[in-house]
Amino acid sequence: MHTLLKYFQLITALVMMLLILAQERGTGLSLTLGGMGHVYHSKRGAEKVIAIATVVAAVFFVVSSVALHFV
Repeated sequence: MHTLLKYFQLITALVMMLLILAQERGTGLSLTLGGMGHVYHSKRGAEKVIAIATVVAAVFFVVSSVALHFV
């Protein structure tokens, strides 16, 4: 069980790193054209899916860390 949790935590950490790197902050068409880049916009489409998946991966990582501590 201990080894399984270690592998699960490793895979979760790698997935979380890839998801964080996939998020693009501060880049967009408005910055390219010289517009205001500090305007708030809501996440849509793939950007929203990646953001939710990052939160889910972070929760799995924390849960596996706590479980690994008690096993």
